[in-house]
Amino acid sequence: MDRLDWIEPDWPAPAQVRALTTTRAGGVSLGSYAGLNLGDHVGDDPARVALNRAQLRQGLGLPTEPQWLRQVHGCAVASDPVGVGAWEADAAIATGPGLVCAVLTADCLPLLFCDRAGTRVAAVHAGWRGLADGVIEAAVGALHTAPADLLVWLGPAIGPGAFEVGDEVRAAFLARDPAAAVAFRPSPAGRWLADIYALARRRLEALGVRQVWGGGLCTFADPGRFYSYRRDGATGRMASLIWLVPG
Repeated sequence: MDRLDWIEPDWPAPAQVRALTTTRAGGVSLGSYAGLNLGDHVGDDPARVALNRAQLRQGLGLPTEPQWLRQVHGCAVASDPVGVGAWEADAAIATGPGLVCAVLTADCLPLLFCDRAGTRVAAVHAGWRGLADGVIEAAVGALHTAPADLLVWLGPAIGPGAFEVGDEVRAAFLARDPAAAVAFRPSPAGRWLADIYALARRRLEALGVRQVWGGGLCTFADPGRFYSYRRDGATGRMASLIWLVPG
């Protein structure tokens, strides 16, 4: 079993905020899921996923088991969720210490939020459909914090050189924001290459959230470190976690 490896946001969050995204290093999963697969819905051996999650909690010294969501590429937000796996949502918010918010990704964009005061945190899962439909807007609204007081980190996702989409995806974004055309460029196959980071930044800026970091890691391009559904099909999932410790 390799040692855990993770990525910590390079952002000026308050001292009581803890945040990170895992990589595939560590864990006991095998084959297509080799490494620290934390997804229990992708076809991996459930016993191995349970061991991986136990290693995560012990290795990071988490205060509780992460509040794993049943993600559906929607816009529902779970506020202070209690009960692992009991919430069908694509975002989770904690308003005090003790709850670990978590989202699972393997090309979709994870966003981690906190407020300047260090009293609220959120984790958001944004695939193209959830991003187009408003999952960021739903999460920001549920945080009940002035947008200017929010800090956001964009975790590892599929990069703009690999995220090929059809006309319907581009149309979904342009229907709401015609200027989002700048986040799409023609692909050699006659489709579009989408910049999911740029699309997320546009949504955040429109809301008045301008303190944004991250957005430079491509899951598709780094098979040694990241799972990627677009690259591999059957694959594991990384977790992006955020929680508060007592101040």
